[in-house]
Amino acid sequence: MKLAIYQIDAFAENVFEGNPAAVVPLNEWLPDMLMQQIAMENNLSETAFFVPFESGFHIRWFTPKTEVKLCGHATQASAHVLFNHLGFTENEISFNSLSGILKVHRENDLIVLDFPASEMVEVEIPEAVAKAFNITPKTCMKGRDDFMLVFDNEHEIELLQPDFHQLVKSNTRGVVCTSKSDKYDFVSRFFAPAVGVNEDPVTGSVHTMLIPFWAEKLEKNELLAKQVSARGGILHCKMAGDRVKIGGNAVTFLIGEINI
Repeated sequence: MKLAIYQIDAFAENVFEGNPAAVVPLNEWLPDMLMQQIAMENNLSETAFFVPFESGFHIRWFTPKTEVKLCGHATQASAHVLFNHLGFTENEISFNSLSGILKVHRENDLIVLDFPASEMVEVEIPEAVAKAFNITPKTCMKGRDDFMLVFDNEHEIELLQPDFHQLVKSNTRGVVCTSKSDKYDFVSRFFAPAVGVNEDPVTGSVHTMLIPFWAEKLEKNELLAKQVSARGGILHCKMAGDRVKIGGNAVTFLIGEINI
């Protein structure tokens, strides 16, 4: 069996920036174990698979260790493949997923995700999470899938050195750390060792928490954000009722073929 594969740098203006994702278009689903093995072999934070579905596509995402319910950068990467390599001519793509219908559209040179905002509650920081970080946050929030830690400033975010073995004990997909920024509206980093990704370079899904939080704090609905990982990525964010819109650029790094 031969399968086409694309590697896309999502939320990036140039290769070697943003978050690399593998995209494997399919005509029908492969066995789950085979898709997991492909993701493990790719060894990227996410591999996306999609098949035609009604008026759009059905999409699934796998880390090297497990399937996840929502992934932003691999959805953006999949849309980039459809728009730029597979001849999709409409301006909006509808992806059916484990998190419901996800719309993606082109807006000038940006690919914009339309995702459901995550509800959040302020909680006491779990002991396992607190022990994992070398700097104490001001606030801890719990969202749909992750914890969010709010810090005093961007310098603290850059200095974080999490204990990944300790984070695995936190019984959550991951922890996003964020602060207000001078150059941007806010910055963040995201750590998810429980699903095989110690630090994710740019994470669309955690912005379903970050955008509502900072939109309220900063009293503005349009925000510019940066995920300050080693690769880094810029996100153009907008609060839209109970939805968030997350835009960015994407570039193709690799087009290849899988032989199974």
